[in-house]
Amino acid sequence: MRVLVISDTHGELGNVKKLMLRALKLRPDLVIHLGDNYDDANVLMEKFKVMRVPGVYEDAYFSPDVPNRILIDLKGWTTLLVHSLRPHENDQPWDLDPTKLISKGVVDLVLHGHTHVPRVERHEVVLVNPGHLKSEDKRGYPPSFAVLDVIEDELKISIEELNSEKLLAEGRFPKRAVS
Repeated sequence: MRVLVISDTHGELGNVKKLMLRALKLRPDLVIHLGDNYDDANVLMEKFKVMRVPGVYEDAYFSPDVPNRILIDLKGWTTLLVHSLRPHENDQPWDLDPTKLISKGVVDLVLHGHTHVPRVERHEVVLVNPGHLKSEDKRGYPPSFAVLDVIEDELKISIEELNSEKLLAEGRFPKRAVS
């Protein structure tokens, strides 16, 4: 299973359209948008199955009809989709707490945005931030996205620069046995 993950598009539809061209070559089974202008993902819905959560300052974040955090299964990896890895002051009473889900061992993988900083790490769980798709960002990182390949009991993750095929981060993680 191949999953393409984006976040923090901030209305930069030109970059979302560039991503569409890359996605057509990568042929993901699923595209995930992790907020901050999650409606930008509408462009991708024309060609791909898309899941999304809003950013903590989007109007949708305050709606009980829009989930701010979603738990999904990616071939046996319990995965949390969330904009902010930590609880936020704009969280709603019904929102799941990412820190509790991690500490209780409920999730294997957390896909998050918010910081605009690309990351692929394993601590208690595998943490992935695809970066952002802004043309310019004050943190100095170029526009980027993540590609997750779920192969049996292993995740292969890469974060790629949008405007080149330069690899910004990568990792391979075996699924941990349930104790």
